[in-house]
Amino acid sequence: MLLSGKTIIISGASSGIGAAAARLFAAEGARLILGARRAGLLEEITNEILAGGGEADFVAGDVEDSGFAAELVQRAEDRFGGLDGAFNNAGVIGDMCSIPDMPESNWHKVIAVNLGSGFYAAKHQIPAMRRRGGGSIVFTSSFVGHTVGLPGMGAYAAAKAGLIGMTQVLAAEHGPENIRVNALLPGGTMTPMAGEDAGFHEVVRGFHALKRMADPSEIAQAALFLLSDHASFVTGTAMIADGGNSISKL
Repeated sequence: MLLSGKTIIISGASSGIGAAAARLFAAEGARLILGARRAGLLEEITNEILAGGGEADFVAGDVEDSGFAAELVQRAEDRFGGLDGAFNNAGVIGDMCSIPDMPESNWHKVIAVNLGSGFYAAKHQIPAMRRRGGGSIVFTSSFVGHTVGLPGMGAYAAAKAGLIGMTQVLAAEHGPENIRVNALLPGGTMTPMAGEDAGFHEVVRGFHALKRMADPSEIAQAALFLLSDHASFVTGTAMIADGGNSISKL
């Protein structure tokens, strides 16, 4: 088991990539602290993991709140004795509109959820990993703002690109403490965030070299690699798992 004995925080764990990661990491032996806003869904996933013989607990809250990030870490230490890794996966696309037409409230919301939450996560997770003697942090970023600029996604692109910059600095700062930090850049993934418009899904599939969208479990597998000891010499990267979106123009 790639995560046997490791305690991992997953934010955005109530659905999509986060929920898929929770199930996969549990199967790989991790002890999990799951975080998201929707307590009911978190409880369902936690109970599913417990019923399967895994170890998990959850904390409901908002990633825009520094106190929530602190509470997730505290629960990991209280319940399982420490923190070994974190998959900081919560995010929001926000309104699709150009910067001149964008409400300031949308800008601030998208930056807070996607980038500000990463700051809070690192602020509280790194001291806990330092106490543990090392660890691994993964932030969910995006190819948007890194390899391509999609119209209407200025706030999202800025936030996700900011995560990559922060990832690089954190990796440089804390590498000597045996703390690895990486960003994961998924392509189009069949999650609730993708909506239910079949026509839109068809267009998005065409953006990818593989001509399909990812299943959430495929992105979870990439996160699993970065959190596991198989990636022991991988830090400061922006790892693209986008089905060839970044290189496809057909």
